[in-house]
Amino acid sequence: MSDIVVAKRYAKALFEVAQEKGIISGVEEELKSVVGAIRDNADLQKFLNHPNIGASVKKDLLKQIFEGNVSEPVWNTLQILIDKGREGVLAQLVTDYVKIANEALGQASATVYAPFAISEAQQAEIAAQFGKLTNKTIRVQTVIEPKLLGGIQVRIGDRLYDGSLAGRLNRLASSLK
Repeated sequence: MSDIVVAKRYAKALFEVAQEKGIISGVEEELKSVVGAIRDNADLQKFLNHPNIGASVKKDLLKQIFEGNVSEPVWNTLQILIDKGREGVLAQLVTDYVKIANEALGQASATVYAPFAISEAQQAEIAAQFGKLTNKTIRVQTVIEPKLLGGIQVRIGDRLYDGSLAGRLNRLASSLK
C-alpha cells in the first residue's frame, strides 16, 4: 500500500478520535509542532528513519521529547507509526489531517504570496474577501515572495488567485493578442 493511502487512513482515524474528544484544532497544532521539531533536527530525522534502530528505542526517545507535550491521541499515533515502521508518513499525515479538519470545520487554508510583509488588518481583509468567495472560514498564512513586483497571489487548496502585477501584465498581453 502506498504511503499516501496509509497517511490518509491514519489522518482520518486520528481526526475521528480528535473530533470525538473535541480537540481538532489542538491536535492539528501538536502535529505541526512534532513534524516541525523532527524536520528542524537532522539528527533526529536520521535516527527515526534508520532501519537498524528498533521501534522500542525510537519510542523511548520520542517519549523523552514529546510525552506530556502532546495529547494522548497524537502520542498514540506516533507510537503506532513507529511500531508499524511508518515514520516516513508523518509529514503527509499532517497534510491530510489538515485537509480533513478544514473540510469538516468549513475552513480553508490560504497561502498569500506578497513582495512585502502584510499587516494583520490586511490579512483579515484577505480572509474576509476569500471567505465570501469560497463560503469557508479562511486561515491566512503569509509568504514573502520578493519575485513579485507588486500585488499578491493567494493559493487556496489547488487554486491560485493571481492579483500580482506580473499576472495582470500577462493577462493584458494575452488579451491584446
